[in-house]
Amino acid sequence: MSGEAGDDQRRAERSAAAMWDTDAASKALGMCLEDVAPGESRVSMLVRDDMVNGHDLCHGGLIAALADSAFAVACNTDGVVTVAAGFDITFLESARLGDQLVAEAHERAQRGRSGVYDVTVRRATDRTTIAEFRGRSRSLGRTLG
Repeated sequence: MSGEAGDDQRRAERSAAAMWDTDAASKALGMCLEDVAPGESRVSMLVRDDMVNGHDLCHGGLIAALADSAFAVACNTDGVVTVAAGFDITFLESARLGDQLVAEAHERAQRGRSGVYDVTVRRATDRTTIAEFRGRSRSLGRTLG
């Protein structure tokens, strides 16, 4: 990749690394950053036995955490510290012990210091959509890293 697109991709990778390398919460949940591009990311997580609730399903808060981590990476790919202003999540299907979940985040709109991102969480084996997440971001105006 060369030119402006290559510069944008390198900035996205540097920004993601600066954030991800010190993200103890995502690491504690076993999340893996699989891919990053400007305004986008893909993060995965295996549903472990300590992640299931009293119904023997993956706790919804942990699915939200996976989506939130993908959202965080995607909205920080331009090298500016950006945080969540809020999010909504809709659960469509249950996840279970042993499921590999993949969250794919995409920037939908960016205006000034505000952004909107959509994240789809899917089961890796059959691509069933588990949840849809919409995140709202706010830039803090300082350089990441």
